[in-house]
Amino acid sequence: MILLTVRRFICGSVHYPRRTFAEPFTPLTSPYARFTRRLNRTLERIGLALAGRAGSRLAAQLGFDAGRMTLLRRVMALPDPQSSTPRVLGVDDFATRRGQSYATVITDGERHRPIDVLPGREAAPLAAWLTAHPGVEIIRRDRAGAYAEGARLGAPDALQVADRFHLWQGLGRAAETCVAAHRECLRVPTPPTPPNTDMPQGDPGPAGRRAQRKKAAHALVHELLKQGHSRRAIARHLGWGLNTVLRYASAPHWQNTLRENHPRPSRLDPYKPLK
Repeated sequence: MILLTVRRFICGSVHYPRRTFAEPFTPLTSPYARFTRRLNRTLERIGLALAGRAGSRLAAQLGFDAGRMTLLRRVMALPDPQSSTPRVLGVDDFATRRGQSYATVITDGERHRPIDVLPGREAAPLAAWLTAHPGVEIIRRDRAGAYAEGARLGAPDALQVADRFHLWQGLGRAAETCVAAHRECLRVPTPPTPPNTDMPQGDPGPAGRRAQRKKAAHALVHELLKQGHSRRAIARHLGWGLNTVLRYASAPHWQNTLRENHPRPSRLDPYKPLK
């Protein structure tokens, strides 16, 4: 409880309807307010740091009776921060609904703060934003062609670069593609063996998840054939291609469905001995 002692002033003018006025105490609180200004600032900081439920739990530990909506209302009542045109601008897209709708976020590359959100991820909104906010010197973006075109139209003198995240992402994809193309080089070479149509069913054969899938698919197809289903009916029932069902049906043993994967020929093959 806070007890205030304020002065009361009397107006001597007969033309004004009110005769008495209380001394204002705006440094402490505002008229009709339920919180002091200091408590309001404290709740604003808690709401900005922890939002609703977590902020409410912290406020209860500090002795403040403030619910989650009270904190959120304090945050929503704050004015939007005024930001000037940044020297380094970050441009990237994000999904508001994955696979259906996307938007573009504009960030300050030096202060690491969001500035604006543009509808879609086309070149026109970005170009319009850059035209309305001159002064951008460097634009950090991903490899999207629409952003490159928008940056060229809206800020032709700005330098377009890739940020650290997209550089690492591109490097990771390139390394993954290279390793996948040369995965046969990592295996121990084994002499190829011709398929044996007389291989007994009791032979365990190759092991691994791929072999287990082949074995289960082969057993399923032959079980449906024994029940009298046609190959086309089996393909429709399993949702497989007809050629896949025919391959399993014509193989006497599941080991015959295993085929060695050979790398595709490349235009660089004639030059590999020169490396």
